[in-house]
This record gives sequence, structure tokens and C-alpha cells, in this order.
Amino acid sequence: MQNITLDSLVVTLGQIVADFGMKLLAAIAIWVVGFWVVKKVIASISFGMKLHKVEPSLATFTLSFLSITMKVFVFIIILTTLGVQMTSIVAVLGAASLAIGMALSGMLQNVAGGIVILLFKPFRVGDAITTANGDVGVVKKIMIFTTQINTFDNQVLFLPNGALANGVITNLTMGEKRRTDLSVAISYGDDVEHARELALKILKKDKRVLKDPMPEVFLSSLDDSAVTINVRYWTKFEDLLPTKADVLETIYKEFPKNKLNFPFPQMDVHVKKN
Repeated sequence: MQNITLDSLVVTLGQIVADFGMKLLAAIAIWVVGFWVVKKVIASISFGMKLHKVEPSLATFTLSFLSITMKVFVFIIILTTLGVQMTSIVAVLGAASLAIGMALSGMLQNVAGGIVILLFKPFRVGDAITTANGDVGVVKKIMIFTTQINTFDNQVLFLPNGALANGVITNLTMGEKRRTDLSVAISYGDDVEHARELALKILKKDKRVLKDPMPEVFLSSLDDSAVTINVRYWTKFEDLLPTKADVLETIYKEFPKNKLNFPFPQMDVHVKKN
């Protein structure tokens, strides 16, 4: 047996370190260049989708999926460059996928939920929705695991797709027309017919109030200290809140000018002297 000298051992170790160093440098280069290429490819695909007017909800989901897939592919190339055998990678990935699948079953449900949302389209990017948990906002992105919505006071929420797909969702935008019912109380003895005519006049002056269906004003209840009339009209969704505010303000200003009073609860106190 040939004796291994100290010098030959040092040379061998040096060669191993040099080889691994070259592989490590190559891996780092692949990491930097690969992720740069992924970024550029995703940007190009995104530009192409915008150019062809792909639905935003489908675009965000697809871009998110492609980005993760390509980054995993780059990671596999890096492992191969470092000398890890492909058969070992496949075996490890198989075992890891089983373990990860069991540990992250909720994440897989979110992926499935995202696919369900894209297929059945209960909402799209730009829609205002209310979730089963009471979260209200505008959908900004539909990604692989989560959906981003911005609340009306500009809080950013990331909601899991699995819960969204399996829960009750109210789409506030999907209906083109929205009905508003306002309850307006006037005093007993005031002219109800005059109140009806005045309310209809106010509604007809507002161009945001739709003519079909026609606005309605009718007596809804006789309460303890007031006669309540219901003011009902339809608007487009985007005009819902500003129209309601303006109609209420106009009623508040115009009714008293026309001898229509807004009652308020009163209590008569009788003092009995002994």
C-alpha cells in the first residue's frame, strides 16, 4: 500500500476546497443571475398581459404561480451545480413534498381556493366585497395563497384563499343598481302628501337617482311620536354613498322650509302636590 504523505493530503484537500469553491461561486452566480432573469421574465409576461388586457385577477394569480415555480427551478439548478445528484434531489423532494403537504395542508387549501376563485369568479380585482368575517374592502390582488383587499379606510388585508372560497362572500359591486331606503320622520298633523311630493321632487332633481326603477315615497309606519315615511330610490353602486348623503342633507334643509317638522322624543312630567 502506498503511503499517503502529508504533502499529498494537503494537495488533495486543497483541490477539493478549490473545486467546491468554484462550484460555490458558480452557484452564487446562478442565484443572482437566475433571480434577475425570473424578475425580468415576470415583468415581460406582466407587460404582455396588460397589453392583451388579461383579467387582473387571473394575471396576478398566474404571475405569482410562475414566479414561485421558476424560483424553485433555479434552486434545483443551484443544488445540481453544488454536486447534489438529481436522483437525490427527486427523492428528497418526494419525501419533503409528503411531509410539507401534511404540515402545510392549509396552504394547499389556499392554493385550491385561489383556483376556485379564478374559475367561478365570485369576485374580481376592483370589486368591493364583504367576507364572512365582516371584512369589507376593495380587491387589489388575487395571489396563490392569499387575496389582498384594501379597506375603505386604506388598511391592507391579506385573506387566505381557502377561507374565502369556502365562506360567504357578499359582492357589493356585482349588481349594477343598488337600492337605498331612507326613513324620514315627520310630526303628527303634518301634510303627508306634501312630504311625499317634496321628497319625490328632491329625488328627481338629483341626476344620480335612476328613473328605472322609479323612486317611491310612501307612509311606512305610525310611531309613538312621529309619522315615518320611506324614501326609496335606486342608483349605480359608485353613486350609492354620496347620493344618500346629499339626499338626506337636502331633506333636512327643505322639509322645515315647507312646514314639515322633524319630531324628537318628549316627556311630560306632572308634579303632584300633596
